[in-house]
Amino acid sequence: MKVLIADDHHVVRRGLLFFLKTQKDIEVVGEAVNGKEAVEMAGQLQPDIVLMDLVMPEMDGIQATRKIKEQYPDMIVLMLTSFSDRDHVVPAMEAGAAGYQLKDIEPDELVASLRSLMRGENTLHPKATSELAKGPVAPAPHTINLLTPREQEVLAELTKGKSNREIASALFVTEKTVKTHISNIFAKLEVQDRTQAALYAVKHGLTEPGK
Repeated sequence: MKVLIADDHHVVRRGLLFFLKTQKDIEVVGEAVNGKEAVEMAGQLQPDIVLMDLVMPEMDGIQATRKIKEQYPDMIVLMLTSFSDRDHVVPAMEAGAAGYQLKDIEPDELVASLRSLMRGENTLHPKATSELAKGPVAPAPHTINLLTPREQEVLAELTKGKSNREIASALFVTEKTVKTHISNIFAKLEVQDRTQAALYAVKHGLTEPGK
C-alpha cells in the first residue's frame, strides 16, 4: 500500500517514516507539512491511504480530509492525532475519515490499522469510541427500525472496531453471514462504509444491541 504522511511536526513525520519503511507491504510516497500540501500531494501521488494529523497550519486535517474525499472518494484517510474528544472525532469522521487513531498507539497497532483499512474495515481508537459514547445522542431515525435484531447486534460489534472474523466469533455465525448483514446495514442506513455505520450508531445511541 502507498501511504502519504501529513503532519506539521518533523519529529512525528521522521518517526512514522522510519517505522513504516520497515514494512514490506507499505511504501511512504510523500510527506506533507500542512493540510493544504496534503491535498495537493494526494492528487499528485495518489496514495492508498493518507495518514492525517488533525491540527496543522494553513488548513487543518478536517478541512483537508473533506477536500480529499470530495476529489478522490476512494482514497482512504486515517486520522492520527492527540485529540480523542467528541468535538474532534465526530467532525473528522463526518468529513470522511475512515479511521481515527491517537498518537499514543503502538507502532505495530498502527500498521494493523492501516492494513485493516485496506481490507475495508473501520479502525477507531478505544478512547475515541468511548468519548463518542459519552456525548448526547440524537433520536434514532425511523431507518433504524428497518434493521433486524441480528443486524443490530452486528452493528453494535462493528462499532467496537471488530473485524468480520471477530464479529463472526462473537455472534457464532460465519464470516459470510457477517458480510451479508453488513451489506444490508449499509443499504438500510444509507452509509457507504464501516466507519460511517459506526458513526451513525454512536450518534444515535445504538452502540448496544436492541437499543
